[in-house]
Amino acid sequence: HPRKHAGLIFHSDRGSQYASEDFRDVLAQCGITASMSRKGNCWDNACSETLFGSLKVERLHGQRFVTRRQAKDEIIAWVLWYNRTRLHSTLAYVSPVRFEQDWHAAQAKQANS
Repeated sequence: HPRKHAGLIFHSDRGSQYASEDFRDVLAQCGITASMSRKGNCWDNACSETLFGSLKVERLHGQRFVTRRQAKDEIIAWVLWYNRTRLHSTLAYVSPVRFEQDWHAAQAKQANS
């Protein structure tokens, strides 16, 4: 339940589930901005496409979950690992969390200079 003005953006592909009026209404009620790729242009949301592609290949491919809770737990554990531990070549081989920490530290240093 994010705050209404948290500045959240929901990146997705053009899947019917994300384009549905019901889903868009939920986003609007939560104050979340929808970001959907343009037709035929996968680069619009390349970062989210990469994330979901990696999730499917690295964690979900061939898996069968007994319960939704089990599936959610596996996905959450993978996302935490992906953000905290997995090294990303586009981020100079650091994790997204480390990259963001370094960026904030550089901003603070620059502000104090």
